[in-house]
Amino acid sequence: MPTRNGSIRLFKLFGITVYLHWAWFIAVWYFVSQAKGYSSPIWSVMECLSLFGIVLIHEFGHQLACRSVGGQTHDIILWPLGGVAYVSPPQRPGAQLWSIAAGPLVNVILFPILSALLWLGAQADSIDAVPDWLRFLHHVWTINLVLLIFNMLPIYPLDGGQILRSLLWFLFGRANSLLAASIIGFIGVAGLILFALWLRDTWLIILCVFIVLNCWGGLMQARALAKVAKAPRREGFACPECKTPPPLGNFWRCGKCRNPFDTFETHGICPHCATEYAATSCPECGSLRPITQWESYGLNPPPQ
Repeated sequence: MPTRNGSIRLFKLFGITVYLHWAWFIAVWYFVSQAKGYSSPIWSVMECLSLFGIVLIHEFGHQLACRSVGGQTHDIILWPLGGVAYVSPPQRPGAQLWSIAAGPLVNVILFPILSALLWLGAQADSIDAVPDWLRFLHHVWTINLVLLIFNMLPIYPLDGGQILRSLLWFLFGRANSLLAASIIGFIGVAGLILFALWLRDTWLIILCVFIVLNCWGGLMQARALAKVAKAPRREGFACPECKTPPPLGNFWRCGKCRNPFDTFETHGICPHCATEYAATSCPECGSLRPITQWESYGLNPPPQ
């Protein structure tokens, strides 16, 4: 996934910083070189900027929805495969569902707006003199519709796949829902790969590779969540946010040496490289709190 490293900071809106990955320029060159039918390449550039503008609004939908359910919002990074909204919604199926569904909802809202602009453009008397305007509006309308349909495919980690995972979460729990969504994602991306090969679309093939890697990551995460769910719980400690006792075992990974360890056994210090962590993440809800707060809550729980 893209990070701030190698990215250009564009602006900050609603407390959310937007970055542009350096590889984005490769995408612009590719899309502009593939665009045809315009009398000037400027229209191709405008079409490409419109594509990423729609993607950016889509990602802001994820961010603001996540914030509305009490989640944490971070950055948005635009890169060749679209955009990534780094969000941390509460580990509840309803909160996850709304945070994901708000992105495609933006495209749904844009659809009648772009349809009206396209209709007005077709009615303009001067359209014969400036045919590129109508072609441009039609392409932007198509881009929004294709993005909506593509994102709603039930293939993890696309929005449709994550929406499916959130719905399954209500019935089967966090780990099993992610496992099911990842397996369904593998099946779906297999069909998408065949479609991409049939079209001979290089960009779609690259996107399929990205989806496969994320499906595999989701599968590994599901296995880790299942281990956490089955692990015995440490007595005397509880998460101040979700009130769940932490699992007993090496379920935390050092950010420096990447070795797993039990942060409660070592009091927040990695036994391998001696890196000290001021806060501990909860495997259940993802919140970060000092171990002293976990202990004080576990020993002296507040009144309900």
